[in-house]
Amino acid sequence: MSSSPQVQTQEPNQDQTQEPNQDQTQEPNQDQNQDNAKEEVKAEEKEEKKEEKREKKEDKKEANEAKREKKEEEKQDSWKDFIYNPRTGEFLGRTAGSWGLILLFYLIFYGFLGGMFSLTMWVMLQTLDENVPRHQDRVASPGLVIRPHAVEITFNRSDPENYKHYIQQLHNLLQSYNDSIQERNDLCMVGEYTTQDNEPVKKVCQFKRSTLRQCSGLPDPSFGFKEGKPCIIIKMNRVIGLKPEGDPYINCTAKRATSLQMQYFPSEGRLDKMFFPYYGKKSHPDYVQPLVAVKLLFTKEDYNIEQTVECKVEGSNLRNDDERDKFLGRVTFRVKVSE
Repeated sequence: MSSSPQVQTQEPNQDQTQEPNQDQTQEPNQDQNQDNAKEEVKAEEKEEKKEEKREKKEDKKEANEAKREKKEEEKQDSWKDFIYNPRTGEFLGRTAGSWGLILLFYLIFYGFLGGMFSLTMWVMLQTLDENVPRHQDRVASPGLVIRPHAVEITFNRSDPENYKHYIQQLHNLLQSYNDSIQERNDLCMVGEYTTQDNEPVKKVCQFKRSTLRQCSGLPDPSFGFKEGKPCIIIKMNRVIGLKPEGDPYINCTAKRATSLQMQYFPSEGRLDKMFFPYYGKKSHPDYVQPLVAVKLLFTKEDYNIEQTVECKVEGSNLRNDDERDKFLGRVTFRVKVSE
């Protein structure tokens, strides 16, 4: 009887001690499971967000591509419509009626401008002389030029090929002065102006090539180059209406200590006044300028030395000393002859 109450009293104590231990073990396990579940939920949410972002990017990319394709199609359609729009019948943005009106306007506008320009030109041309320029901006005194056309004439007299081109220039210049051609022209009064202002077609005075004698290329086809005594032909530029006063002639000097012997053709280098005035290319189509040939009589002592020669027009009112223009009434050239 005494043992049974003890058993009864001990059992409650065992239950009381065991139950709290089970609860304590179960509670941490539950918390851990909850944390794991939360982490899984968070990971799933992150994955879902990533998927959403990826899908949004792809959707945006597709939308952009669709917009670009749409724009290109619209652009092509707009160009086609601009060239020709079948709905409105417009060509390049205008209807046929609009094109007709604008073309008519420009036709009338440019026709009016063309008419005004033509009228202005016609009025201006009525004030001009077809033979003489209304305003001459050239100087009153002419310049001088030489043939062969070179500032420096250098050649070897023993080699014909060396001075062949100089001779050809002189022959070309004198072709229009051949005696057979000049005989068709008029014999004019020596020493007097050939004035013919009232003549519709002006006569031309003779200047025969044979007048240049040893420098004519007739007795000596080499013009003295072969013997080392070259001929230089000088002519004066044409000036319409020029009447030089006095008795003009060409004078040449060598720029050195001793004088250089020269021979002039025609005699004394005269520019006869019968060749003046000149009336222009249209009124005076066959006009020939007077020429002066200078034969430089070099000696062996002059060979291989560059000689500077200056020629001027003297004996008249023509200017030859203008320092601003080295060719006004004068010309300077250099000659060097070698054996």
